Amino acid sequence: MREASRTTRERIADRLRDQPLPAGTLAREFDIRAATALDHVQHIARSLDGTDEELLVAPPECEQCGFTDFDDLVNRPSRCPECKNEGVAEPVFSVE
Repeated sequence: MREASRTTRERIADRLRDQPLPAGTLAREFDIRAATALDHVQHIARSLDGTDEELLVAPPECEQCGFTDFDDLVNRPSRCPECKNEGVAEPVFSVE
């Protein structure tokens, strides 16, 4: 299928099959907002139901203490609940 005829969501899904990426990187690559990239990722997860593929999520991680047990695995928190550090890495998504 030609690239021009593929939807942004299809191209994002293919990109996540190639390499695990955070929403911020997807937003820059596809020239969309990070919130829109997350919406696409969540829809991709639903569309994979009933297939042999699944969306995998590496949770956000505090860059100072390594905390990863955040309540929301999809959105990047503003700071770590353990050490209060604001350096929290984005969750990373992949389709496998």
